[in-house]
Amino acid sequence: MLSRIADSMFWLSRYMERSDGLLRTVRTHYILMLDKGVNAHLSWQPVLKIFTQAKDEIISAIKDNSEASLDYLLLDGENINSLKILFAKARENARGVQDHITKEVWEHVNFMYHSINNLAPEHFNHTSVIEAIDTLTNSCILYNGVADTTMPRGLSWNFMSLGRYIERCLLTIELSDKYFSLIDYNIEDEKDILQWRPLLLSLSGYELHLKTYRTTTYNSNTLHQVLFNENFTRSVLYNLIRIERYFSKITKQEPSEKTEALNKMLGRLISKIKYTDFTSLNQKTMPSYLNDTRKELASFSRQLAEQFFSYY
Repeated sequence: MLSRIADSMFWLSRYMERSDGLLRTVRTHYILMLDKGVNAHLSWQPVLKIFTQAKDEIISAIKDNSEASLDYLLLDGENINSLKILFAKARENARGVQDHITKEVWEHVNFMYHSINNLAPEHFNHTSVIEAIDTLTNSCILYNGVADTTMPRGLSWNFMSLGRYIERCLLTIELSDKYFSLIDYNIEDEKDILQWRPLLLSLSGYELHLKTYRTTTYNSNTLHQVLFNENFTRSVLYNLIRIERYFSKITKQEPSEKTEALNKMLGRLISKIKYTDFTSLNQKTMPSYLNDTRKELASFSRQLAEQFFSYY
């Protein structure tokens, strides 16, 4: 496979996964902010920090304004991480590899691109905002279904899957880091489940949490779920195991010293997460643990790009 094709397949999937994560987080945050009695402390600041590169003055100006924040996050053409731009980038990558994706995948990505361009800021008033967000979210879910049921399981699918799980894993780390920083990473200072609803709902893990964890140690339970729970499709460990699976499928045909080095790097990262002593994570160690994990995965992704996509 040409490096250009592999690159486009990889980034098509990353942009679509990032769009899905953005929409889940936006929907969760908007609904929770409607209940000012319980969630009066919430603002759009953490979402804007995670999903945009906006300067602090811009974030401060719109963090308490839902309509302005939604417009910036979803429709602003000047925000390079807005949903509108992400859909445009996904479509551009899909357009260049139409011979390597199915007709159904191309048509759905194209449909999503035109859907977001037909939206206007007035769609995000209090009467129609949830309907608009749900329509976009359902389109992302449908994209995953269309890709899963129509794409042949060859190299194209493997690169798409790599992109999806790398992006999902990075997003889980980013969200987790942001919400644990709100309690200064002090898991000993026990918080109510309401403290963790925004994080768990953004990762579609709230229901699983209630069904899986029976104790009231919500801080440590939430940390365990987002990092180590192999039954949770957005946990760090779950996604790293999937990354290893698809990376091995790509490299088993033509092993080399460079791919072996990448494989060892990934193996070390998986072992680090899998065999972490949970009791060792505390207020002092957690920030560096999350930051180092994010950096190591980002480094793997960069070296993957250097090896397969000829970026450097």
